[in-house]
Amino acid sequence: MNLIEVNTPVLEKEFMLYPVELYRDNPFWIRPLDKDMRWVFDRQKNPTFAHGECVRWVLQEEGETIGRIAAFVNNKTATKDNDQPTGGCGFFECINDQQAANMLFGAAKAWLTEIGMEAMDGPINFGDRDKWWGLLVDGYDIEPNYQCNYQLPYYRELFEGYGFEVYFKQFTFIRNTFDPFHPRIQHKADILNQDPDYRFEHLRIKHLGKYAEDFRRVYNQAWAHHDGVVEMTREESAAIMKQMKPILDEKIIWFAYYKEEPVAFYVNLPEVNQIFKHVNGKLNWLGKLKFVWHKMRKTNKKMLGLVFGVVPAHQGKGLDGALVMATAKMVQQDYKRYPVLEMNWIGDFNRKMILVVKQIGGDIGKTHHTYRYLFDRNKPFERMPIK
Repeated sequence: MNLIEVNTPVLEKEFMLYPVELYRDNPFWIRPLDKDMRWVFDRQKNPTFAHGECVRWVLQEEGETIGRIAAFVNNKTATKDNDQPTGGCGFFECINDQQAANMLFGAAKAWLTEIGMEAMDGPINFGDRDKWWGLLVDGYDIEPNYQCNYQLPYYRELFEGYGFEVYFKQFTFIRNTFDPFHPRIQHKADILNQDPDYRFEHLRIKHLGKYAEDFRRVYNQAWAHHDGVVEMTREESAAIMKQMKPILDEKIIWFAYYKEEPVAFYVNLPEVNQIFKHVNGKLNWLGKLKFVWHKMRKTNKKMLGLVFGVVPAHQGKGLDGALVMATAKMVQQDYKRYPVLEMNWIGDFNRKMILVVKQIGGDIGKTHHTYRYLFDRNKPFERMPIK
């Protein structure tokens, strides 16, 4: 077996296209867009390169690719809330062979060790946590959501066989959008709605810049204290909104305001993988025509609950329930566009959010594991603390 660093256009193409062969006979895998894969590793586009580094390899045997992996360090998160400097690995794909997997993981470990890291998380993204994060361990018969990982069942054995341990779990809850909510949600909403200083509105695309800043302000208060999460800059929030703009549905992204200050958001997106699965990874002129065609035909019947946040000063007041019910009035009565809701990326460390999601309803349809591997094998392993 021959491990080769990706440093030419030919190898970059091999890195990107290897999964196409590996998943050829899998009816649930959806090929990621080529442009999204290129974006992650493009120094000119991915802002994480401003404070991080990344390297990729392909593993070949007798001239045939049998695996790939990327390793990276994000200097903003490497030491934040960690007992040791921690890097990451991701975009792992491999045949069912522990020796091959060990070579890939070993390359990532060696590179990270050289730059001062003492542990690695994986499989994770070189960038935001809402994309390409975690190893699928349950829900193989459900199509992956846009920019979310789908892996083969034996990958779990490869990760754990190398020595990775579960750092935290991520759940995807699935529910019928039109099912009633738990009475507790409505009770919260009724109490909070008595305060006239609170109001709710959905995003308007013509004012996208304003909502990008409102999102950033809430996010930095609600999420930046979590392990591995750093504050978002104005440039980053603007870039996120710009990237999402082609797929936004303004009626399913909601904000809460208190005395005109943003205090909460609930971001849902059309689950566009239901459209992108028809373009086979290519958003060229033909792919764009197919995208527009399926968007016009409203092929997508699924709504993805992407992220929910309430600033600490307004937590425990029922704002979560009131924001959910404001959104529900739209999607259950006024805008019955999406019969299925998937609530994505609910960490098992976030008890408050799990409670909210259970009150909203639905069952766990998918589970992902975020693993951690400590380079010092004698150091006690600790899971992410429960919040």
